[in-house]
Amino acid sequence: MLETRLDSVKSFPQSESVDPYFTCDVQPPNPSSSSLKPAPPTQSPHLRDRVLATSRELLASGGLAALSMREVARRAGVTHQAPYHHFPDKESIVAELVTEGFEELARRMSAANDAAAQGGKPEVLRRAAQAYLGFALEHAGVFRVMFRPEICDSNRFPHAQVAAQSARAQCERLVRIVHDGRFSESLASMHWAHVHGLACLVLDGPLGAQLTTEEARRAHLLEASEHFIGLITGQQTGAD
Repeated sequence: MLETRLDSVKSFPQSESVDPYFTCDVQPPNPSSSSLKPAPPTQSPHLRDRVLATSRELLASGGLAALSMREVARRAGVTHQAPYHHFPDKESIVAELVTEGFEELARRMSAANDAAAQGGKPEVLRRAAQAYLGFALEHAGVFRVMFRPEICDSNRFPHAQVAAQSARAQCERLVRIVHDGRFSESLASMHWAHVHGLACLVLDGPLGAQLTTEEARRAHLLEASEHFIGLITGQQTGAD
C-alpha cells in the first residue's frame, strides 16, 4: 500500500475583490432635491465567479459541446445577457478557465520543485507527479481543453499563453533539478509525456474503463510514477 497520496485541491482560488463594473457609487439622497432619479440596481459582485464556476461544471459533465452562453446563464440562475457583462463569448470564458488552470498547475508544480531541498530527486519527481496527475483528476473538464490551441487562440488571449509559459517554466525547472542542471527539449518531453500520457489514459483511454473508482485510479497512477522514478534515478522505490 502506497503511503503517498495525490494532493487534493478542489477548486481554483477565487478572487475576493469586488468587480468595479458591478459596484454602484450611489450618493445618499438629498431631501432638498426635487429631481431625484432612482439609483440603478446593484448587480451581484460575484457574477463573474458564478459564470466561471458554472462553466467548469458544464465542461466536467458534458465537455466543450455542453458549454454555451445561454446554458451558463440558465445554470447560474441569471438572465441570458448577464454573462456578457464579463465575457463577450464562450471562447472568452474558456480562455479564462484555461488561464486559471495553468496558473494552478504552475503553483502545484512550483511547490513540488521546492521539495527537492528536503527529499532530493525521488521526492521532487514523486511530488511533481502528484501535482500534475492530481490536477488532471480533480479538474478533468478544464484539463481536457488546456492543451488544445484551436480552442484557446494565443493571439486573441495572450494572458492564457503567459500562464501556460509559467507552467512550462516549472517543467524546465524540474528537468534541471533531476538532471543536475542539464536541460533539453527531449528531456522535458520525456517527463511531460509520462504524466500527461497517464492522465489521458485514465481520463479518456482504456485505463478509465478498467479503473472505475477514484481510489483505484490514484493508486495506479502513483504506482506507475514510482516505477518511472526508479528508472530515472536508479534508486529503489516503493513500487513492486
